[in-house]
Amino acid sequence: MKTFRVETRSLPTLARCYLRSQLPVRLGPFYVAHPVRSILTSYVLLLTFSAIVLNARAAATETSPTPNSTQAAQSVADPSIQAAIVAAVENDRKRYGGHTPVPATLIGVWDSKGGSFTRAFGDADLEKKVPLTPADHFRIGSNTKTFVISVLLQFVAEKKLSLDDPLSRFSLGITIPNAEGITVRELCNMRSGLLEPYDTPEFAQLNWKVPKHFNPRTLVAWAMKQKPYFPPGKGYRYSNTNYLLIGMIIEAITKDSVGNQIRKRLLEPIKLTQTSYPETEAMPSPWVHGYHLDKQGNWEDIGNTVPVAFMGSAGAMISDMNDIRRWIELYATGKTCGPGTYNDLINCIPFLGNTSFGLGITCSEGWYGYTGALPGYNTADYYSPETGLTILAWINYQAKEPVEGVASVMVRDIARILTPDHIPFVYKE
Repeated sequence: MKTFRVETRSLPTLARCYLRSQLPVRLGPFYVAHPVRSILTSYVLLLTFSAIVLNARAAATETSPTPNSTQAAQSVADPSIQAAIVAAVENDRKRYGGHTPVPATLIGVWDSKGGSFTRAFGDADLEKKVPLTPADHFRIGSNTKTFVISVLLQFVAEKKLSLDDPLSRFSLGITIPNAEGITVRELCNMRSGLLEPYDTPEFAQLNWKVPKHFNPRTLVAWAMKQKPYFPPGKGYRYSNTNYLLIGMIIEAITKDSVGNQIRKRLLEPIKLTQTSYPETEAMPSPWVHGYHLDKQGNWEDIGNTVPVAFMGSAGAMISDMNDIRRWIELYATGKTCGPGTYNDLINCIPFLGNTSFGLGITCSEGWYGYTGALPGYNTADYYSPETGLTILAWINYQAKEPVEGVASVMVRDIARILTPDHIPFVYKE
């Protein structure tokens, strides 16, 4: 077993792969493999990083970054660059597929000069042989967390709460051991130490069947029965419990649902018309079916088999590439959060290789964004403020390997072509 594995696994194959979102997180829902364990044990690393952050804050204002022409990047309009991207993606589809490549892959690249390159590979429905299109809807998994964090940071700007408030301040309808010792900030940056809810014995016994009177508090209650990974603030480990709790905080403050707050505060103002926080398994048309690779290397259709009730504020949302292309640039530059919160958002602490994690945002070599995964889907969305480049890579499959997720591998391989001096998600065991 690789020593850096992070998030989860005591459940059946699909359950263990649940909401892998957020880069090396799932290693578990984070994406793909298991929850990230506490790996920031180097005091030198932490002190060095802290110094960098302090210096940056001293020199920076609260304005979001803009593309810097001094940061070289290859032209997206160059046919040879496009050919190289296609070759890299086709190679990844084959490398991480079964008897046949990953069923469907959608990639998009946009630059600061208005250039773009979008390509759909494979079929959205293997049985009916329906070709994938850029208009197809995907489940975006833990990319949901970028919307949840945006709402929360708007509340911070509105003085409705502080990132340093303890959980004990909020009436969440559930008993949380050491609630006075865990802060909202530690939920946001995955440093609370709270156990992953999809790794509990109770969840494993459900076999993906939703019991009566089920809600996110049920998942959190199961996680609370387990011993924490570590004391609050003493490590990093990706756990969806954190964002289920953030959703509960939002609802406690507003007396409204998380989905409704996201709709009113983000989707409608930004006009993300193809993005939704669903209450059922139904997918808007057109949509891409999710697939699982069986032991024989064949593709099994698992579209609409993962109950939305299990995802909640940790990973329920649906979108298309055009909406998320606009969203991720706004998010990565602090335009979806409240005034005065951008520095908190991107206060990224290293946790694996050249990758760091802030408040619901992954940071790696100048790329900012998030990776989401759940059975049947894996979406990676990243923006580089220095170059003005955006890269999105979406597939209809969640692999157990590699640790960063196949979609993030595709982003990395495209970045290797476009910004060879700034390649994200590079890890060493």
